Amino acid sequence: QVQVVESGGGLVQAGDSLRLSCVASGRTFSSYAMGWFRQAPGKAREFVAAISWSGSSTYYADSVKGRFTISRDNAKNIAYLQMNSLKQEDTAVYYCAAKGSPSRNDVYAGLSNYNYWGQGTQVTVSS
Repeated sequence: QVQVVESGGGLVQAGDSLRLSCVASGRTFSSYAMGWFRQAPGKAREFVAAISWSGSSTYYADSVKGRFTISRDNAKNIAYLQMNSLKQEDTAVYYCAAKGSPSRNDVYAGLSNYNYWGQGTQVTVSS
């Protein structure tokens, strides 16, 4: 079993930056691919970014490419989502997810790929 806990959300203005953190515990963090998803009010949960367990591969949704960066520190069991140039449309609850992965380079963009989810952290971007 893996426990996933997000933190770092908050209220910011458009153009600001924010860094989300995701702590995973319970199993060998370095063997888990990680992903970030978000869900805005009235909308379906959507993919934001993913990283392989080695950190060598990353993948982003087109809507955040060039503004968001996913990273991880396996020694600290933490994954990060650095969000720059935030826009109002980035307002959502952000979720971190983990998936056991046999491949050091594979990334996963589908919600159904992930086994473990956090409770989410709210990010609100005002104009």
